[in-house]
Amino acid sequence: MLSDQRREMLTALKEVVIPVLRRQGFKGSLNHFRRRNKNNIDLITFQFNKWGGSFIVELAVCPKEGTTMIWGKEILPNKVTAHHMNNRYRLGSKSIDQDGIWFDYENAVTKEDYQKVAERMLKLLNTADVGWLSSLFKRFFPS
Repeated sequence: MLSDQRREMLTALKEVVIPVLRRQGFKGSLNHFRRRNKNNIDLITFQFNKWGGSFIVELAVCPKEGTTMIWGKEILPNKVTAHHMNNRYRLGSKSIDQDGIWFDYENAVTKEDYQKVAERMLKLLNTADVGWLSSLFKRFFPS
């Protein structure tokens, strides 16, 4: 059962973030989004704190064909999520060793409070640049 706070945060993400992701070519629904590019698939996953009050955004890239898990299960391009990938980047981290930013909504009260959290997260998500995620992963996970 979702808390009222989480429900309000999901509403804010749906109103503030998801329309932007859709305009930028992302498909999917909360919590997992994907965008097919020429050479890869950009992946965004919203991971909520199981204790409530915050979420983190995990980013990954995947080959355009999808991926195969270590035990052999194939994940199709339209089903792959950031959680299927070994190399993931948490939005806001300065290195792969950092946790990233947990976007805190624990003290949010009004609709505007929740929307401010969503807007803060969106400012860090540079998905308007189709090559942003790929270049980010080349920097943090060089081949």
